[in-house]
Amino acid sequence: MRYRKVPKTGDELSILGFGCMRLPARKDGTIDEERSIAQIRYAIDHGVNYLDTAWNYLGGQSERILGRALRDGYREKVRIATKLPQWKVTRREEMDQYLNEQLEKLGVDRIDYYLLHAIEGNSWDRLAALGVADFLDQAAADGRIGNAGFSFHGVAEDFKRIVDAYPWVFCLIQYNYLDQENQAGTAGLKYAASRGLGVMVMEPLRGGNISRPAPPPAIQEIWDLAETRRTPVEWALRWVWDHPEVTVVLSGLNEEAHIQENLGIAEEARPGALTAAELALVDQAAKKYKALMKVACTGCGYCMPCPSNVRIPGCFEIYNNMHTFNTGEMATFQYAVLLSGDLTGRPGYASQCVECGECLEKCPQHIEIPEVLAQVATEMETDDMADKVKMVLKPNAE
Repeated sequence: MRYRKVPKTGDELSILGFGCMRLPARKDGTIDEERSIAQIRYAIDHGVNYLDTAWNYLGGQSERILGRALRDGYREKVRIATKLPQWKVTRREEMDQYLNEQLEKLGVDRIDYYLLHAIEGNSWDRLAALGVADFLDQAAADGRIGNAGFSFHGVAEDFKRIVDAYPWVFCLIQYNYLDQENQAGTAGLKYAASRGLGVMVMEPLRGGNISRPAPPPAIQEIWDLAETRRTPVEWALRWVWDHPEVTVVLSGLNEEAHIQENLGIAEEARPGALTAAELALVDQAAKKYKALMKVACTGCGYCMPCPSNVRIPGCFEIYNNMHTFNTGEMATFQYAVLLSGDLTGRPGYASQCVECGECLEKCPQHIEIPEVLAQVATEMETDDMADKVKMVLKPNAE
C-alpha cells in the first residue's frame, strides 16, 4: 500500500480508502454483516487505514457495522471518517446530538475525519447561519472530532467560497475522468490543494459505469491502442491517482475479488506515472463515453426514497446500459423484471413518477430526474412487460 500525507497535519493515509456505502448483501436484501466485517478487516490487514461511512448509508446500518468491524484491535490501525446529515439539522444543538449518536454507533470516543455531508452553496449558507463553525470548533476542542471537512455536490463557484469559509483540513469531491469539469472538477481539486486541504475522492469509477470488465466495443478499441494493457478499473483508478493533489481515493468495495484488484492497483499507482500518450487515450475514452451515455447518474441513491416508489437509480442504470452497451431486448427484460414488485415487494417503474420534484433537490448530479424518467418510461416500458415478468419469474404459471 502507498500512503500520502494530509498537508495540514502530516497524517499519512492509504491512497485507497474503503467506502462503506455499498457493503455486501444477502439474497433477501439484508446486509451480510459477517462478510462485511471480514472484507473491512481484510482491507485493513493489507494496508488500508482510511474508512468512510455516513449517517444514512445502508439505511443507517453502515456506521454500526463499521464499529463492530473495528473491534479486536482494528480501531487503533485506522482513521474513521463519517458525516453530519446536514439536511436533517434545523438547530445548532442538533449537530451535537447527531455527532454524539454517531460516536455511540461507531463505538468510539473520537471521529478522526468528520465531514458536513453533501454540501453545496445553499446548504452551506443555511448551516453557517445555524452556527456550524462554532459546532466544529467545539467538537475539535473537546476531542470528539479530529479533523473537519466537507463533502461537496454543487457547482465550482460555490466550492471555492466554501473552501475559503472555514479552516478545513480536508474535503471530499467526486472526481474521475468523466467529471473533469463537473462539480468541483479539476479546477476545484487544484484550488483545494493550493489552500492546503487534503482531497479525498469519491466515485472514481463513476458508480462502476467506467470499470466494467467488458466495456462498450468503441471504448475497448481505445484501450487496445495502449502499449501497456490495463483493465478499465485500472485505467480509471490510475488516472485519479496520477494527480498529486489527491490524497485518498474511496472505492465502494463489496466483492472480495474487487478488493484484491483495488489493492493490487494501489500498490503500483504513483502521481505523474501515466505517459502523455496514455493520458490522451483516457481523454479519448471520456469523450466517447459521454457520447454513449444518456444519463449522468452514478447510482449514489441520494434521490431516494421516492414518494412514488420509483427506483430511480435502477431505472437510470438499465437505461444507460441499454444505450451504452447496446443490450437492447435484454435491457427491457431486465427493466420489466428487476423493477417489478415481484422481486422488491412493490414496483419501481419510471412511469410511477408524478413529477413532485422532491428528487431534484437531492441529486448531486443535478439531473432533471422527472424529465429523464419520462424518457425512460417511453423507451423501456413495453406493452408486454407483464409477459416478460411472467416468463422469467413465473414460468409455470397458468
